Amino acid sequence: MSNWVNNSVFYHIYPLGFCGCPEYNDGKVEYRLEKVLEWIPHMKEMGINAIYFGPVFQSKKHGYDTSDYYNIDCRLGDNASFKRICDELHKNGIRIVLDGVFNHVGRDFWAFKDVQQNGACSQYCGWFQNLNFGGCSPYNDPFWYEGWSGHYDLVKLNLYNQAVVDHLIGAVDMWINEFGIDGLRLDAADCIEPNFFKTLRKFCKGKNPDFWLMGEIIHGDYNRWANPEMMDSVTNYECYKGIYSSHNDKNYFEIAHSLQRQFANGGIYQNLCLYNFLDNHDVNRIGSTLRDINHINNVYTVMFTMPGVPSVYYGSEWAIEGKRTRESDAMLRPCLELSMGSEAKYNAVSHIGKLSALRKHFPALCVGKYENIVIRNEQLVFKRFTNDQTIIVALNVNDNEYWLDFSVNGGCVLTDLLLDGAEYRVENNHTNVCIPANGARVLLLHNGDFNYGKFISEISGEIPEPIAVPAHENNSAPNSDNNEVKAEEPFVIKYGRYRHFKGREYAVLCVAKNSETLEDMVVYKQIYDNGDIWVRPAKMFGEFVEVDGRKVRRFEYIDNDN
Repeated sequence: MSNWVNNSVFYHIYPLGFCGCPEYNDGKVEYRLEKVLEWIPHMKEMGINAIYFGPVFQSKKHGYDTSDYYNIDCRLGDNASFKRICDELHKNGIRIVLDGVFNHVGRDFWAFKDVQQNGACSQYCGWFQNLNFGGCSPYNDPFWYEGWSGHYDLVKLNLYNQAVVDHLIGAVDMWINEFGIDGLRLDAADCIEPNFFKTLRKFCKGKNPDFWLMGEIIHGDYNRWANPEMMDSVTNYECYKGIYSSHNDKNYFEIAHSLQRQFANGGIYQNLCLYNFLDNHDVNRIGSTLRDINHINNVYTVMFTMPGVPSVYYGSEWAIEGKRTRESDAMLRPCLELSMGSEAKYNAVSHIGKLSALRKHFPALCVGKYENIVIRNEQLVFKRFTNDQTIIVALNVNDNEYWLDFSVNGGCVLTDLLLDGAEYRVENNHTNVCIPANGARVLLLHNGDFNYGKFISEISGEIPEPIAVPAHENNSAPNSDNNEVKAEEPFVIKYGRYRHFKGREYAVLCVAKNSETLEDMVVYKQIYDNGDIWVRPAKMFGEFVEVDGRKVRRFEYIDNDN
């Protein structure tokens, strides 16, 4: 296993769509892929440190119909420009994984065209699976050949032919030598001869022991392909489906079952670092798959805190929509500009940035073991743990916040790392945690020796602003010198730190309801002395008071860094 992968966060780009390339290759060299360099700050804001490029080599149409493995698609640029791109990404600490499409080629592939031209006299007849001159192809070639999954525009290669293997390995050698790539994603891996993967692995690991091989596998036992002889990892389609459908159906039992089966003690993949994703270039966008877009943060939280390596598909950090049709995948692979982020209806960039920072700071989230703690239809609690560290992840898919009791061993305090630094006492191996509506907490278990303020300081700039919870009714008042909130704007109660107008600081833990009047009540803790917990009506918490002739908020929200 490549050590760097455990600590990675991937960004998946389908280059031909991302760059707005013409559908069919027009033969003109256009340096469109250099656009990705403008996205580096955006990627780094999300904590991205690895990029998976979909097909970049010369093809006629969509990239998976390769015509030349040794040259960059002219719609994206040329080899020299791609080398500059790779160098710049590496300078910014971003590793590069390319799509290796080795199962099939396009009909414009030079060796196939030689067969078309020279017929049975071509020295390349043996390069293609089951090619014979006993009939005509669906394209009226005077010979028949095998197409991938019945698609005859994708000509299946004969990977039993040593010349074919040598040609492909030679291409990989060039990609490593010239572009310094860090890994390959192997397309249609379930269709490829296993011995080819063994040869590929031996070659790649011989050049770079940390080179990463990941295969596209949709069904079956992942151990067949991800093992010490073949690939390091495969796509985790089982949990891809489980993550979104468990939120759509408000049934956390589904994803909990998959995670238990895969990663818990005795799990069948507990020694693998699988490639996790919410969507990609082949499936509907998560923004279209979720029935309730308010679950967007939770699905990302699950993916980033479960075992394996997380991947964000370009544009899905903005929850853009896109569905495949019988005729086209174009809606899944759009041309996007950075300016679209400011216009997005939903934006998960800051949330993804927080999750990335937590993964990089806490080894338990990268390499820790997995164990379910509580499984309910609308709540899920699991832990990731090493010998030295335990992280508890608590999720709530209900539209209301939820106080959840559960057992926990090994510490006396749980501190929230994702939202606000709220602390929950563990007494007699038992705790009670408030999980926000359609939200989650990522909690560090410790013995009272964790300094949240120091932690925030250490990762300053990595974790963005706290997430706001829904607004609550309150009294309003005119602006003052110390308050920029307009009188007509509602006061938004956020989980986080507040300063009382007399100077003391407090942390809001949750907003609860009075059981008799159903009035919203703010539950908050003083951040001094013995940390007493208080309750105050939300209207009063957010109201204005008069101080020295000026109107100021009774409690003013402050940054966690202050």
